Amino acid sequence: MLSGNDLSLLSDNCHEVSFERGEIILSEGAWADHVVYLRSGLVKEYGKGDRHQEYILQVIKPHSYLGLHSIFSDNITHFSYMALNNVTVCYIKLPVFSTFIKENGRFGYEILSSVCNDSVRNYHRFIDQHQKKIFGKVADALLYFSCVIFNSPNFILPLSRKEIACMIGTSRESVSKQICGFESDKIIKVNGRCISILDMDKLKQISRVG
Repeated sequence: MLSGNDLSLLSDNCHEVSFERGEIILSEGAWADHVVYLRSGLVKEYGKGDRHQEYILQVIKPHSYLGLHSIFSDNITHFSYMALNNVTVCYIKLPVFSTFIKENGRFGYEILSSVCNDSVRNYHRFIDQHQKKIFGKVADALLYFSCVIFNSPNFILPLSRKEIACMIGTSRESVSKQICGFESDKIIKVNGRCISILDMDKLKQISRVG
């Protein structure tokens, strides 16, 4: 996708930084003068409403870009990004990245495709969270972590119960109660933050009927 010369130019204009869990990578409202590429780790993308209540848009996996929609709109970071575990990112100078977009059609297409896929997935998830009941919302969240983030029926929740509540638009108590309900029904097995989905078909059915 990028030529040898492009990769060399990228290397000369890229600064690698490591973050620990809980550290802020980008802050909402900050001036966006670099493109941030996530090399390793998981990142929480979130914002705060009028009452300073947190809402979580998504969990971002490695080999993704953070905040591209801000870079190519008004250069203001519209959401915050926090490390969920040990994270490594590369800060790429914006003029260099813009040159790649303008001069390399395939690279530009891949970036556009990535942004569009994120937007469509988040759009449908927000619609679902307003139309589904709590059992459907929590089922969706577990399937999101299993199928989108970890590609495995066994995973460690990267978010607390309170953060999951902020992601699906409900209370921490409701999330905890529904997870216990799924465990009682032998749909999942829970050990702290460790989740094992025992009946994937049943969980998907609950998600569908909502």
